[in-house]
Amino acid sequence: MIDVLDRVASALADAAPVVALETTIITHGLPYPANIEAARRFEQAIANEGAVAATIGVVDGRVRVGLSPDDLESLARGPADKIQARSLPLALQRQVSGGTTVSATMEIARHCGIRIFATGGIGGVHRGVERTGDISEDLHALARCPVTIVSSGAKAILDLPRTVEALETLGVPVVGYRTESFPAFYHRGSSLAIPRVEDTTEIAGLMLHTWQTLRLRAGVLVCNAPPEEVELPPEQVSEWIDRALVEAADRGISGKAVTPFLLAFLDRASQGVTVRTNVALAESNARLAARIAVEYCRLRSLTA
Repeated sequence: MIDVLDRVASALADAAPVVALETTIITHGLPYPANIEAARRFEQAIANEGAVAATIGVVDGRVRVGLSPDDLESLARGPADKIQARSLPLALQRQVSGGTTVSATMEIARHCGIRIFATGGIGGVHRGVERTGDISEDLHALARCPVTIVSSGAKAILDLPRTVEALETLGVPVVGYRTESFPAFYHRGSSLAIPRVEDTTEIAGLMLHTWQTLRLRAGVLVCNAPPEEVELPPEQVSEWIDRALVEAADRGISGKAVTPFLLAFLDRASQGVTVRTNVALAESNARLAARIAVEYCRLRSLTA
């Protein structure tokens, strides 16, 4: 039930650098045709750094590791389900098409031997968790899948302090690329301190020690602050999010529908500014992930 695109399969067979990409940003994060244009930008950013992009999705009940132009077009136009790790078996059984979330993409990448994954922001602990119990499956996927995620922290709509605490509790190594502050997605920093790393060699070494020296099963979260030129004022973002949460509660929106609703609200409230920032930071993360993948393959070959 898993089809690996020829160029991705060849790269994996040759132990060449491969970077996985998720598809919910295509199916649920951006409108058409902005979504397909963004997907192509992410793949091109990875290719420019000497790695192979493996955009992952589900098409007619089959997992695709590396999307053909027709697959990408089909998912971008929709309709498409939002597929988490827990819902992946049912999606295959029912032969649906959909975008894979962080958790599903991590599981598929692990299965295929892909060690690096780029996204915009991970899911985490939702605000009001004491009432709803809403904690993203992404955190548990990070705890069980030996895959490195490059992201701009967690989505800004979440409870960031509780998300960082949950990552610590689950034993997930978290580092900041040239930052000692956990990014707040649309904003470069927060009051949450994390260990700082300076270069991709240090990150690749961390990955090798995590999985080869210590044989830990957890993934690694590399936090990459959004580009300075596209970051947004935290006070303004907080005001938009507060309004979005009130409207979501008034309309009874819950579960996996919450995040797409809140992101769409922010897009409208900001007149498209949040979407531009989202695409820019995701592209920056793809570029960094590719550089890490290249360095990881180099160091791994020296220790083979």
